[in-house]
Amino acid sequence: MVTHDSPQGVANGVATAIRELREGWGWSQTRLAEAVCDAAGRDTVTRETISRWESGKRKPGSFWRPHLATALRVPLDALEAARVDRRRFLMAATGVSVAPMIASDLLAAGFAAADARRTTDDWDAVLDDYGRTYMRQGVVGIRDRLTVDMVAIQQSLAEPRAWAVASVLAVLFAKTMPLGDHATAVQWYRRSAALADRSEDVKTRVWVRGRAALALAYDRSDVDTADLLATQALALDETPAVGRLSAHLAASHVAAVRGDARAAADHLTDARRAFDAAGVDDTSSDFNMPWWRFGIFTSGAAARTGDEQTALAAQEEAETSIPSGHDRYRTHLDMHRGLMLAKAGDQRGGVSHATTALNQLPAPQRSVTLRRLAEEVRSA
Repeated sequence: MVTHDSPQGVANGVATAIRELREGWGWSQTRLAEAVCDAAGRDTVTRETISRWESGKRKPGSFWRPHLATALRVPLDALEAARVDRRRFLMAATGVSVAPMIASDLLAAGFAAADARRTTDDWDAVLDDYGRTYMRQGVVGIRDRLTVDMVAIQQSLAEPRAWAVASVLAVLFAKTMPLGDHATAVQWYRRSAALADRSEDVKTRVWVRGRAALALAYDRSDVDTADLLATQALALDETPAVGRLSAHLAASHVAAVRGDARAAADHLTDARRAFDAAGVDDTSSDFNMPWWRFGIFTSGAAARTGDEQTALAAQEEAETSIPSGHDRYRTHLDMHRGLMLAKAGDQRGGVSHATTALNQLPAPQRSVTLRRLAEEVRSA
């Protein structure tokens, strides 16, 4: 007999979950196949593959399950168990139509969150953990629980501090969007700024805009929005802080992408002044800007403008101080070196250098940003 917990029952549950989640997004099997390929950086999943997964004729293997979860924006365990706990993500927040069963679970999660409201100190601890986990693991470490906390914070939005928390969570949520959904990521970065405005806290408003602008400018996903958010951040407050530092770095990358080497260099100079004044050399959290990470962003902007002297100096200083366990950040430097080679005329060497560096990382750590950098090298 096939039971819910038997191997066949589990397989059927996973197959049903894939189909329901895909239909909840309103996607065709072809659209899901494209999203999985984007997440994995490969092009071997087809509509027929998705059809076999949904029919239960085949089960996605251990390599494809994380990428399938990324494409569907669900925790990995949703595809590794027959009982899919849809309360752990919030697809409705992206504005798409969701299936009634999914909507029901999301509503239940919201009411459950209302019964366990966190204090300000609790939320401070939650954000601190997110910042530290992101530095160590990237979006893989935060994706599974992020939407649960987004549901929870919605129950406390009567307080300005809660809007600040919500705005930071929105920035993190934008980072979890797969490569094929950059438009959704941009929407969330814009939304994070609107949420921050309701916090009535200038520091939060500047940090959220600066961090969102830097993310969008560094991976070139929306340079115009990055320019807008960075300009707003710099106009809000002149106090040297991480938010203003991030805004200057974002503005430098915007200028570099647009081919304005002088403006890019000027913003790097302003960013260095902000760094020196803010004293933010803490390596442990995404909410700070340690010296080696500052060097990575400097290296990227200089590589884009062809300023080899600045780029090489930043790369050398950054590489000597990146903490152990942060290998993905070394990959960023290798991507910049590949970009420099390509811009100097060695297209084949640049692509080879960047591709080798990316492939040396475990698949879950090949972030959207790194894959966008690889595309930039190929198109240089």
